[in-house]
Amino acid sequence: MVQVMNTGKTKQKGRPKIKQKPRPKPRGKAAPKPRPKAAPKARSTAASKPRGKAAPKPRPKPTIMIRPKPMPRAGRGSAHAGHGISAVRHDAPVWKRRPKRPIRTEPSDPTRQRLQKVLASAGVDSRRNCEQLILDGNVTVNGIVVDKLPVFVDPKVDVIAIDGKRISRPKKVYYLLNKPTHVICTNSDPLGRRRAIDLIDSSARIFCVGRLDADTTGAIILTNDSELTNRLTHPRYELPKTYEVRIKGRVDGAGIEKLKKGIWLAEGRTLPAVIKVLKRNNAGTTLQVIIRQGLNRQIRRVIARIGYRVKALKRSRIGDISIKGVPLGGYKTLSKGQIEYLKKQTVT
Repeated sequence: MVQVMNTGKTKQKGRPKIKQKPRPKPRGKAAPKPRPKAAPKARSTAASKPRGKAAPKPRPKPTIMIRPKPMPRAGRGSAHAGHGISAVRHDAPVWKRRPKRPIRTEPSDPTRQRLQKVLASAGVDSRRNCEQLILDGNVTVNGIVVDKLPVFVDPKVDVIAIDGKRISRPKKVYYLLNKPTHVICTNSDPLGRRRAIDLIDSSARIFCVGRLDADTTGAIILTNDSELTNRLTHPRYELPKTYEVRIKGRVDGAGIEKLKKGIWLAEGRTLPAVIKVLKRNNAGTTLQVIIRQGLNRQIRRVIARIGYRVKALKRSRIGDISIKGVPLGGYKTLSKGQIEYLKKQTVT
């Protein structure tokens, strides 16, 4: 007998399967393929930047260097009249930069002075008017007409003449005036007001050392020594000046402490002052104030800053020089000791 093995693969009986045809694709544009999704970015701990265009980076500004601008020489043997200021780009090519030159506004010889300064010291006129005399050709130095500036001369050696008349060095004089009110400290006044120099009987061309306003009385020095005047008025030396101030109302201790420490003004904070109370009641206060500055109307302005008004102001001392014994409107000649004291106080 033949045995038939059953392998498990038996043919299915019945209706055979029909293969389906694929559906036709629709005519037209092909459908876009879906884009693959990008992986999510990791969040940074830094603050997120605002959307939009990034702000442009600022361009670096070129460095500006200030260099002296050379000026033409005034003549043989003269120095530069001054110097101008010009801006030069630091990043400019080397061949375009200005060469460095020493700035010389004064002669190397200290004995030589500007011609207009010598004329003004001799009592000819003010410096500005003396400059005009030089430019007009009215001045000769050693017989040579000088009509350009600057010119430096030695008054002890050079022969200086104006319109053919030789000038001489005047004797230096020094006066202490007890200035009254309604008198101004200037040599020229277009309004014709009374001047301090009108109160002194002197043939020399004198001028005030510093200024007191018209409503302030007291000590002021008048001289024809321009060199000493420049030193006394220079803020570097800080020559102390003593004032007596009459104030309306009772100034409390807090206001006095503010004056001692310094008051802020438009020019800056004033230097500490020495304050002494001479008299104080409800009607008014009298203070002695010692300052080392010379700002315009300084005492009146600092008193106004603490809320009070000055009734009267008098300068009683300039350094150690007092007006004691000098009547109001009167003057006296300074002694040799007082002149030497002023010169010592202004020695560099």
